[in-house]
Amino acid sequence: MTSQVSSPAEQADGSDGTDAAVVGEQRKPGGTKDVRRLDRVIIRFAGDSGDGMQLTGDRFTSETASFGNDLSTLPNFPAEIRAPAGTLPGVSSFQLHFADHDILTPGDAPNVLVAMNPAALKANIGDVPRGAEIIVNTDEFSRRAMQKVGYAASPLEDGSLDGYQIHPVPLTTLTVEALKDFDLTRKEAERSKNMFALGLLSWMYHRPTEGTEKFLRSKFAKKPDIAAANIAAFRAGWNFGETTEDFAVSYEVAPAAKAFPVGTYRNISGNLALAYGLIAASRQADLPLFLGSYPITPASDILHELSRHKNFGVRTFQAEDEIAGIGAALGAAFGGSLAVTTTSGPGVALKSETIGLAVSLELPLLVVDIQRGGPSTGLPTKTEQADLLQAMFGRNGEAPLPVVAPRTPADCFDAALEAARIALTYRTPVMLLSDGYLANGSEPWRIPELDELPDLAVQFAQGPNHTLQDGSEVFWPYKRDPQTLARPWAVPGTPGLEHRIGGIEKQDGSGNISYDPANHDFMVRVRQAKIDGVDVPDVEVDDPHGARTLVLGWGSTYGPITAAVRRLRAAGEAIAQAHLRHLNPFPKNLGTVLEAYDKVVVPEMNLGQLATLIRARYLVDARSYNQVNGMPFKAEQLASALKEAIDG
Repeated sequence: MTSQVSSPAEQADGSDGTDAAVVGEQRKPGGTKDVRRLDRVIIRFAGDSGDGMQLTGDRFTSETASFGNDLSTLPNFPAEIRAPAGTLPGVSSFQLHFADHDILTPGDAPNVLVAMNPAALKANIGDVPRGAEIIVNTDEFSRRAMQKVGYAASPLEDGSLDGYQIHPVPLTTLTVEALKDFDLTRKEAERSKNMFALGLLSWMYHRPTEGTEKFLRSKFAKKPDIAAANIAAFRAGWNFGETTEDFAVSYEVAPAAKAFPVGTYRNISGNLALAYGLIAASRQADLPLFLGSYPITPASDILHELSRHKNFGVRTFQAEDEIAGIGAALGAAFGGSLAVTTTSGPGVALKSETIGLAVSLELPLLVVDIQRGGPSTGLPTKTEQADLLQAMFGRNGEAPLPVVAPRTPADCFDAALEAARIALTYRTPVMLLSDGYLANGSEPWRIPELDELPDLAVQFAQGPNHTLQDGSEVFWPYKRDPQTLARPWAVPGTPGLEHRIGGIEKQDGSGNISYDPANHDFMVRVRQAKIDGVDVPDVEVDDPHGARTLVLGWGSTYGPITAAVRRLRAAGEAIAQAHLRHLNPFPKNLGTVLEAYDKVVVPEMNLGQLATLIRARYLVDARSYNQVNGMPFKAEQLASALKEAIDG
């Protein structure tokens, strides 16, 4: 879904806070209910993993994007396909932050919580600030359901929720009543209660409805009765908000027209943006795109999406395991394709030998790691940044490769193009480090014009490139470009370009097998020199006030760090910010930047992996601020930590 924005960009000074400021109030023409204008709202839908909370949140997000708000989302769901109903581990939630200005995070805490059952309420009430609104499905608050999650008495009656604005709504009963004329069982009708809740919230925040109704007709095209029932439930929720006395106020959040450059926008998740970036890279390189992959959370959506685009010359191969997936991808790279393999941390471990082979063969290969909580199987549906050192060093021998990390969901598109540029230019595997927060989260993305995309055209070897002492012309597969140190890319079947490949050490130039110590030393050093020489932009520093403290981040910490920095500056503090996209090699000016500050703080969702690299490389006393709870940083939390660093 796209929307047009025609105002120039304007940097908002607001934070990603928890309190939505009231910016206006009016009486609806011809009605009796007040309409209040807010600058931002944070909503969290929560229920059982079978209650459709992710679908509900996704639909609300799509309508919000079409309305023109800036937004950021945080889906949060169990790893089990169907977790135990009514239990705390089975709670699934979807948080959406939308605003009339530029925002960067899904928000620290919800202004509105929609709790579909007691488990959803108990699992999320700790994040809800006093005074916030809570919409509760009272039908699910049976004695048994409450006892299952440890409620001795009903929280709706014992006074424990007196500090909140509680809206008790019998969602299940109202949904069943709205669908009584449909030929559905009660159980079938109850499944539409999430659409009733979506309709209520859509009325409450003046969201468009046409897109959701169109979506439901399309989703259930083969079951028109089910489509009609869901649409009826959605409309009933809207009408309930319009007519009930319990909701005396509705809210408006104006489009964020001043937050975006001119262009056509759509809502996009990180995995979808990454898939589109890979397709764009293949078109710009004029190479077929090949994905060799094995399904793994949270990377599987990339495989699903790319499989839909055969019309762009995309070929996808779902292998029997991780090793087969990257083996096929490396074979495709040898054959002249833009080759990709997608996985998460456990899959990178299995692929490590073949990644080392790609380093030895010096072939372009994109290894996409959507990081998740570990070790081992760990937390499949939760986020983490703990694969950085694995990306840097997780192979036997000296096997360096470039590492690139996107910073927002939309930035995954550009990061994919950048990873492809490096792989194709320097003939090397490249690791792209996204994570679950970026992969599943979403934000508005300006669809680029074709002339804005980089030219990634490659030149395959066409004939002999070396003359022997006897005057004969031959093809040497390891004769390098003096600027990039890249070896020629010879497509199999090209006459006269037959050459040997394999994992055993090569002789410089000829590529013949060599056990010579001096040659091995040279080849190890030249492969390292090639990576060290990758052309990456200088790191940019945001320091408007001449600060003495620098906060340095990478990957998905960009949003929370930037929101925290905005808060501190609004409070009169001076703090500088820099964010790394290229983690190997580091930007050439990074050492100079770090030396300019008295204090360097590195927030990471790990135990200090970037900080370790920074301290070792630049001998800077970088201070770690770490979190490994499977969730992204909160802006207020980071702001407090950075304030302590400034004052310390």
